[in-house]
Amino acid sequence: MTAYLIKNVSVVGAEPTDLLIRDGVVAETGVGLDAPEATVLDGTGLVALPGLVDLHTHLREPGREDAETVESGSRAAALGGYTAVCAMANTSPVADTAGVVEQVWRLGREAGLVDVQPIGAVTVGLAGERLAELGAMADSAARVRIFSDDGHCVADPKLMRRALEYVKAFDGIIAQHAEEPRLTEGAQMHEGEVSTRLGLTGWPAVAEEAIIARDVLLAEHVGSRLHVCHVSTAGSVEVLRHAKARGVKVTAEVTPHHLLLTDEKAASYDPVYKVNPPLRTDADVAALRAALAEGVIDIVATDHAPHAVEDKECEWAYARPGMLGLETALSIALDVLGPQWDLIAERMSRAPARIAGLAGHGLDPAPGVPANLTLVDPAARRVIEPAELASRSRNTPYARMTLPGRIVATFLRGEPTVLDGKAVR
Repeated sequence: MTAYLIKNVSVVGAEPTDLLIRDGVVAETGVGLDAPEATVLDGTGLVALPGLVDLHTHLREPGREDAETVESGSRAAALGGYTAVCAMANTSPVADTAGVVEQVWRLGREAGLVDVQPIGAVTVGLAGERLAELGAMADSAARVRIFSDDGHCVADPKLMRRALEYVKAFDGIIAQHAEEPRLTEGAQMHEGEVSTRLGLTGWPAVAEEAIIARDVLLAEHVGSRLHVCHVSTAGSVEVLRHAKARGVKVTAEVTPHHLLLTDEKAASYDPVYKVNPPLRTDADVAALRAALAEGVIDIVATDHAPHAVEDKECEWAYARPGMLGLETALSIALDVLGPQWDLIAERMSRAPARIAGLAGHGLDPAPGVPANLTLVDPAARRVIEPAELASRSRNTPYARMTLPGRIVATFLRGEPTVLDGKAVR
């Protein structure tokens, strides 16, 4: 295993220092380090962050390898500065058995670019009718701890309660896609002034807020852990704030696109902007940004959702919802939060690693710590070109936008997966 000496790098925004990486860990830090056997990297002007962790990634394999594979998604993640991703269960077949989650976990290990932690389905086939093999998935080699029917809401309150009770036995988490389906039938975008103007059926904010309100009460009653996926409205923020003040075991995420884009994008009728939950209003974006800074929303999660060309380059009504996110998430966070490196590290690495229970991830570079880290050039600006992305899909909403920051290098347990901004393999 090659040793690396990173010279004059700022660790989470602190004063520049040197980092020596040897045998998979940060062996030493300090000014003026010397290691003749090490490959030297110039870190001048760069910021070293703990490797990013994504709690919400769609890798599509098995079943939709035309849109993404575990390997291509892992490469996109590494190029985005990630060292671990949690892979959602809406594959084909659905990841609702020990066999499927172990398949995804093994594909991640074979790719070797990031740690891929499968998320198991809450219900069989994501159908919302009966619980999946939660215990078997938890006991499998993949050691699943997060369960989600993402893409579908666990709408039945009795079933949701049973799921919360079941996972409590092994400190698991139910990650809810908060959408009351009876309020969103036929919905195409956020319900509001823009949807009225465009004549598109609206997705009301209350459809999200009502499920979150119900589920925090259920989690409080059961004493179990709840995670709310892709929070998108100001009202949801207030529900979460109140629940956290009462001590409910609830965490929440926001996506980069909900921090930056609004429902006005739908006026273009470009399906790249179709997503679930939909892009909301300026007021919602402002509330989400404030909640992320405050900690009411715990983390940034990408909801990386690759789609094949035919599923996006079609009429708006027939397009599948979802956007790419892994290779641009840190740039969006930097654009939204500014160079608040400790806050970025907390929201994009430490907190998601804690929530998911990913040992060895989310730790600031320090002696003895596993060398899972990313080097960022905050001064760089880059134009997003879809054809240059590592994902098999091209459905990025940031095409031709100029965004701040560039991932220079990513290390997974001391081995580079990205060097000089390029994937090593």
